[in-house]
Amino acid sequence: MIEKLRNIAIIAHVDHGKTTLVDKLLQQSGTFAAHTKVTERIMDSNDIEKERGITILAKNTALDWNGYHINIVDTPGHADFGGEVERVLSMVDSVLLLVDAVDGPMPQTRFVTQKAFALGLKPIVVINKIDRPGARPDWVVDQTFDLFDRLGATDEQLDFPIVYASAINGYAGLEHTITEGDMTPLFETIVEKVSPPPVDMDGPFLMQVSSLDYNTYVGVIGIGRIQRGSIKPNQPLTIVNREGVERKGRNFWLSWPGACRSL
Repeated sequence: MIEKLRNIAIIAHVDHGKTTLVDKLLQQSGTFAAHTKVTERIMDSNDIEKERGITILAKNTALDWNGYHINIVDTPGHADFGGEVERVLSMVDSVLLLVDAVDGPMPQTRFVTQKAFALGLKPIVVINKIDRPGARPDWVVDQTFDLFDRLGATDEQLDFPIVYASAINGYAGLEHTITEGDMTPLFETIVEKVSPPPVDMDGPFLMQVSSLDYNTYVGVIGIGRIQRGSIKPNQPLTIVNREGVERKGRNFWLSWPGACRSL
């Protein structure tokens, strides 16, 4: 199971198309039934997010594609919510860095990329909005490489794969001349370039909680990545806060190392 698991975050400057891309990946992976009506910006569930049309809180979702289970974290792109980005990057093994095909790297692009590099994450660069009038993908790629170099990227981080996409139209390709199709090239790049999580299958259960959610039925839900061990539904847990105070909790899902799960 671990070999078929991929954990990624999508990072970018505000309004470069992260949430739209996640929408298309969910739709084309078959996550939603054919008869299901899907709204735009599925991941932006917060009322303020819907009103402003931007992502404020990091969101976790997952999809299955060709036998692979892909956990995806959609992160905020606005500088005011940069702390959300930094906090959740510890849950993933790689990042999809979206860059607008016209604007190129922007201030928040630098911030989120620097945080990813500091954690040793290797990027997949997605040149999005390739269908926009005035798109200049070659220039954008050069600017992105220069940014990586200025941020002190390693040789491995500088040797990044590139995918060209129009998230709003639902297609991607390995050449910037792409004008139709689907997201298959991006799925294939994720599966090929992102490594399975390095985990300890047999150790005692350990999970670092990276974010919190709330449900009126179960109460507070901790979301994070399992570092080692596995857990079964209804198995009791010990929750330790930053001061070392312990309390009891309970798991609701069958989980394994490397997975991003809710408790």
